[in-house]
Amino acid sequence: MANDKKQVEQITAMEEDFAQWYTDVVKKAELMGYSSVKGCMIFKPAGYVLWENIQKEMDRRFKETGVENVYMPMFIPESLLEKEKDHVEGFAPEVAWVTKGGLNDLQEKLCVRPTSETLFCDFYKDEIQSYRDLPKLYNQWCSVVRWEKETRPFLRSREFLWQEGHTAHATAEEAEERTIQMLNLYADFCEEVLAIPVIKGRKTEKEKFAGAEATYTIEALMHDGKALQSGTSHNFGDGFAKAFDITYTDKDNKLKHVHQTSWGVTTRLIGAMIMVHGDNRGLVIPPMIAQTQVMIVPIMQKKEGVLDKAYELKDMLKGFRVKVDDSDKSPGWKFSEQEMRGIPLRIEMGPRDIEAGKGIIVRRDNGEKIEVAFEDMESKVSELLETIQKDMLERARKHRDENTFIATNYEEFKDAVENKPGFIKAMWCGDQACEDKIKEDTTATARCMPFEQEKIADTCVCCGKKADKMVYWGKAY
Repeated sequence: MANDKKQVEQITAMEEDFAQWYTDVVKKAELMGYSSVKGCMIFKPAGYVLWENIQKEMDRRFKETGVENVYMPMFIPESLLEKEKDHVEGFAPEVAWVTKGGLNDLQEKLCVRPTSETLFCDFYKDEIQSYRDLPKLYNQWCSVVRWEKETRPFLRSREFLWQEGHTAHATAEEAEERTIQMLNLYADFCEEVLAIPVIKGRKTEKEKFAGAEATYTIEALMHDGKALQSGTSHNFGDGFAKAFDITYTDKDNKLKHVHQTSWGVTTRLIGAMIMVHGDNRGLVIPPMIAQTQVMIVPIMQKKEGVLDKAYELKDMLKGFRVKVDDSDKSPGWKFSEQEMRGIPLRIEMGPRDIEAGKGIIVRRDNGEKIEVAFEDMESKVSELLETIQKDMLERARKHRDENTFIATNYEEFKDAVENKPGFIKAMWCGDQACEDKIKEDTTATARCMPFEQEKIADTCVCCGKKADKMVYWGKAY
């Protein structure tokens, strides 16, 4: 059993060093590896399957709203990128450039896409002629490149996987409706599939996307009290349409500019899942996206009939994602390995259990052990997977609520940032000078102005002037 303990001991305790705990879990669970290109990550099977499961479920939800998938080139000519001034300024520091094709210098530099607004705009200007061509509801699953200085697996890397939706509409109202619709879709996905509760709201002018009229966000609270922006939806208005001359002839035979949106989530959702649900034994994966929902661990498997019964039980549970661990490792090793990998349920069964016609189900999320007769196993597994999914969301919501604080003056605010990691709700006058001062003094940033506003004071937490906006603040990844 010494080895079993050692396996767990290799994960740094999150209370000791949260960043190291996170890295240990990612490496130990074999989710990701480092490549020879600094800041670029290798997705191992156990990590990539999480993205596949996220992708599958999210893609289904997109298509239910009329979205179609397309694919754009990965290269953007410099002249195209520069058409929207705010946009190019926002991305300039992170852009990677291609200057040679084979042995020859390129006549025009090509940027490796940091995002694809300009490509979609260039495409739309020829694709859209009449009101009959609208709306265009497109999405692409791809990778993008941003030359980040600081990187961390899943959360920030120089090349990362994401989806980016790009839509074009006849009216401002339709564009706003789609922007909010996709934000709500993201929020529902995070809560229903990843068991992560989120705050929905609007970004401040300072924090919004370069070139957008408005940016909406979902913000989640990690176990260490830091915030993570988990998805964004942008209303571009007709700014990009004017820069790229995307017009259509309306029913009244007048030429008008389209209104556009863009929305995206990335593989940082996997990082969020690890940091919201994980513990000192490793991953805790929500059943909805777990590669393996149930691991059957036969005890004394060399004894006659034990392995046969394990595989018989696997066949009984064919409605779930089930595996049998028939490796020659000790049961203790198997238990700690399954726990470290975050498998929602394990079923232990040895000769005595088989004789008694039952197995022991162990929940990964809370360690509870339940004796269950083999004939009741299918219904019990189904019930437990649903319960775990629900309980994980409730636990995460409780953690978030217990770590959300109110500040009505600057002293309270600074004290909360310093001594109470979490979200801070405080009023803001709307002046960017206050936003800048708060960041400079405390490193906390405005996470969002929530849709569900509360009046917790009459004055700005920073300058004391009249304020009518309540903002969620926090330190962020």
